Amino acid sequence: MENQTEIKEFVFLGFSNFPEPQSLFFLVFLTMYVTTLFGNGLILATAFLDSSLQTPMYYFIRHLSFLDMCYTTVTLPHMLKNLLAESSKAISFEGCLVQVYFLVAFVGVECLLLAVMAYDRYVAICRPLTYTLLMNQTLCAQLVVASWICGLLNSVLHTAMTSLVPFCATHKLDHLFCDVPQLLKLSCADTFPNQITLLVVTMLLGVSPFFCIVVSYIHIVAAVLRIRTSQGRRKAFSTCASHLTVVTLFYTTCMFNYNRPSSKHPAYIDTLASVLYNVVTPMLNPIIYCLRNKEMKEALKRVLSPKRSLFLWSNSGPNS
Repeated sequence: MENQTEIKEFVFLGFSNFPEPQSLFFLVFLTMYVTTLFGNGLILATAFLDSSLQTPMYYFIRHLSFLDMCYTTVTLPHMLKNLLAESSKAISFEGCLVQVYFLVAFVGVECLLLAVMAYDRYVAICRPLTYTLLMNQTLCAQLVVASWICGLLNSVLHTAMTSLVPFCATHKLDHLFCDVPQLLKLSCADTFPNQITLLVVTMLLGVSPFFCIVVSYIHIVAAVLRIRTSQGRRKAFSTCASHLTVVTLFYTTCMFNYNRPSSKHPAYIDTLASVLYNVVTPMLNPIIYCLRNKEMKEALKRVLSPKRSLFLWSNSGPNS
């Protein structure tokens, strides 16, 4: 059996599943990448600068936008580089592990952050009188830091286990970027421990936060239905609509990718799923928060107004 350290690089074959010209893919992915950076950067700047958005909900939205920019940047620039390459579309073994580490870390953090945002909505709607006391600046920072620590530690585990897998069959990766499920398929050894670890951690960092989100919204729906006026119910639901849409997009694509490490489905299914959760979802998140959030739309108008920009810069308060 060959030692895995003899693998110097992996060659990506993901785009070979589609007959379209590589230049077309390059333009599409470049447009999506620029849109993702611009949209999330705009949300990030607006939530930071506008004084009306200095609340826990927008504090978490800022971190969500930052995460979307980060884990898209882990993969898309290298994908764009490969699309321009006329010969081998490869990445070094070390570069592949770097992609795995940051991708798994950012996805894990986002799972936990979405659960934190659901808890924030639960407290705001179900316990409004104690909201400012419970969701104080210290607790918000602690929840975000805890999400980052859990995500980074989870990624250390997966990256370390993946780096020890012997890749002696082939170095051709039928995918667009390095990810744990696809790398395990290249191993000629028993990857059962890796798959079990992947399943267990998915339950802890994926399913458990999702369960917390579901429980939070069960309480939220019950509280909203007790509101007597239809206007009050619409206002309460409107604060959750954007978050629910983002959760649905993220989990339906991400969980499909990480829960099927060894299934026998066509390679292009993995490719399409990875594009959805790694490229499309981060691009759509700022659109969702802008189009479905009245406060954000009004704040964007104020921030983008030349007459108000200097005022907002000088009056942006601390995180809350």
